[in-house]
Amino acid sequence: MSDSVKRGRTRRADAQRNRELILQAARNLVHEPGELRLNAVAKACGIGQGTLYRHFPTREDLLAEVYRHEVEELVATAPRLLATHQPLDALAAWFDRVAAYARIKRDVFAAFEAATWRDLAAHSLGPIGEAVELLLAAGRSDGSVRSDAEARDVIVLISWLSRLDDAELDARGPRLLSILVDGLRACRR
Repeated sequence: MSDSVKRGRTRRADAQRNRELILQAARNLVHEPGELRLNAVAKACGIGQGTLYRHFPTREDLLAEVYRHEVEELVATAPRLLATHQPLDALAAWFDRVAAYARIKRDVFAAFEAATWRDLAAHSLGPIGEAVELLLAAGRSDGSVRSDAEARDVIVLISWLSRLDDAELDARGPRLLSILVDGLRACRR
C-alpha cells in the first residue's frame, strides 16, 4: 500500500474522530448558559477553528447536526433494547434515554430561530415515531402493552419533557415516564 493511500485513510479516520469530538463538545456546551460559541467548541475539542469550520461552516449547521445525531442515537436504541429486554421493559428503558434527548432538544431548539427548529422537529418526528412504534408493536405482540397504544399519543406525551428545566426534569421526569409506562401496560385479568 502506498504512503499516499495510508495518509488518505489516516486523514479520513482523523476527520471522523474530529467530527465526533466536535459533536460531543457541542452537545456538552449547548447546555451552558449563553450562546454556543464555535471557538469554545474548538477549544473544548483541542482542535483549530479551521478544522471545526471545515466540518460545520456555521453555528446553525453544528446545532442541527447535534440534534440529528441525538435523534439517530435515540432511534437506534429501540431495537438494541428489544434485543435484550422484554418489550415493556425495553420501552421503560427507552424512556430513560428520552429524558436525555429532551434536554438536548430543549437546549438546541432554544438556540435556534423558530423556523429552523420547526424544520428539525419535523425531520425527527418520523424516525422517533418509528422507534416508538417498534417498541409498542413488540409489546402489543407479547401482550404487555395495551392494544390501543399509538406511537403518536406517546410522542405527544413525551414531548413535554423538553419543556421542563433540568431540576424539574430530574425531579419529575422519571416519575412521569413511569406513569406513562404504567398507562401503556396491558390490563391483566
